[in-house]
Amino acid sequence: MTPDLEQLRALLGAPPRTATPPHWIEHAEAVLGPLPPSYRWWLAEYGSGAVAGAPIATVAPTDHAADSDAVTAVWRRDGNRLCIHLDDGGEHRFALDRPSAEGEWPILRRDPFDGEEDLIADTFAGFLAVHDALARGLRDGPNPTIARLWRTTPGLLRPDGLLLYGPHEIAERNETFEVAQYAPGWTLVGDDSGGRGLLMRHHGRDRHSVYVLDLGALGEDVAEDGDLLTDDLIGWLAAV
Repeated sequence: MTPDLEQLRALLGAPPRTATPPHWIEHAEAVLGPLPPSYRWWLAEYGSGAVAGAPIATVAPTDHAADSDAVTAVWRRDGNRLCIHLDDGGEHRFALDRPSAEGEWPILRRDPFDGEEDLIADTFAGFLAVHDALARGLRDGPNPTIARLWRTTPGLLRPDGLLLYGPHEIAERNETFEVAQYAPGWTLVGDDSGGRGLLMRHHGRDRHSVYVLDLGALGEDVAEDGDLLTDDLIGWLAAV
């Protein structure tokens, strides 16, 4: 799945006024090869930022390309791993040997004590989404399906108007429509831009099915009152 960069922009907010010079990015790619599209976009639009109080690797002028914060710093490369973020919780690294069809590199966390690696996100955009969700107290998502979606993209707006919420808006949408009051046990995960919501359970066995229901008709039995959209949201999005 391709990350929705406009949803990523909404998550991050307005970019800095000073854009990153394109030739800085081009120099980094001359050293490292083609960068993942969502990371390249972030470099061009934002150029710098931090996660959990620690800076994300960025690009620098040619004469500073070996500086510590630059993604081209020699210490960041370890075989087929490239460190982009380092804090007390571990080292976050691009897995250069696992590119997706879209050219994205997954991000792994290397434990500082035993060296074990865990998958954190499937894309750089997902890396930012996952950490934004954690910072907002949303854990990794309201259920496993949305957590998986956020590991790739911080929400998704399709051409037909169907919108899946990112961590930056899901809480506000659920509060606006008082989902916890009218449909306890359910989470509004998106809408069709036409007054109908996409709802999923956040407890119980079936946390995979997505139901569509008029937002003015929310009730406790969403599965009975709504229409089943899919029981495999990620696969459905990839197929349509």
